[in-house]
Amino acid sequence: QFQLVESGGGLVQPGGFLRLSCAASEFTLDRYAIGWFRQAPGKEREGVLCITRSSTITKYTDSVKGRFTISRDNAKNTVYLEMNSLKPEDTGIYYCGAIISDSGYRCYGGTTNYAYWGQGTQVTVSS
Repeated sequence: QFQLVESGGGLVQPGGFLRLSCAASEFTLDRYAIGWFRQAPGKEREGVLCITRSSTITKYTDSVKGRFTISRDNAKNTVYLEMNSLKPEDTGIYYCGAIISDSGYRCYGGTTNYAYWGQGTQVTVSS
């Protein structure tokens, strides 16, 4: 079964930096659009950023503008989420998902368009 694996989460102080990774071992990511989502306690999972196979980027959460970036390294079969100037409200479990429709050239902000998910990685921003 195809599965994604997130890593890189942890506890960081406000204003800090984290880089999350999304990797796959059973399939190659370069043919898929990959999205990062997050879920805070008691809230629904929300889209953050998504990158297509042609590296077109779509932002779904205005609160991360200028602070978060998404990129992909096809040679390493990995998609990254770099998070700068972290705030307590960025706390949550971060998930990556893969879209199998549209040949990887379109991103979506809703979770129903994603076929494969990772188990998530916890990000806690606190002093």
